Amino acid sequence: MKSSILTNREKEVFDLLVMNSSTKEIAEKLNISEKTVRNHISNVMQKLGVKGRAGAVIELLRLNEISL
Repeated sequence: MKSSILTNREKEVFDLLVMNSSTKEIAEKLNISEKTVRNHISNVMQKLGVKGRAGAVIELLRLNEISL
């Protein structure tokens, strides 16, 4: 089984992000701060070497890390 490049929490954040949830909504749903949500998104963008949330989402879809 291939290991994910995302942590479980990062996957939760991006699963909510592709469902059009705002940073505030994601924070509320996961019971974490908005800053923590932004940190998870930034970490994923850095791991993937992309700029912006959209680039991260596209790359994660391409890698089958998340689905729509």
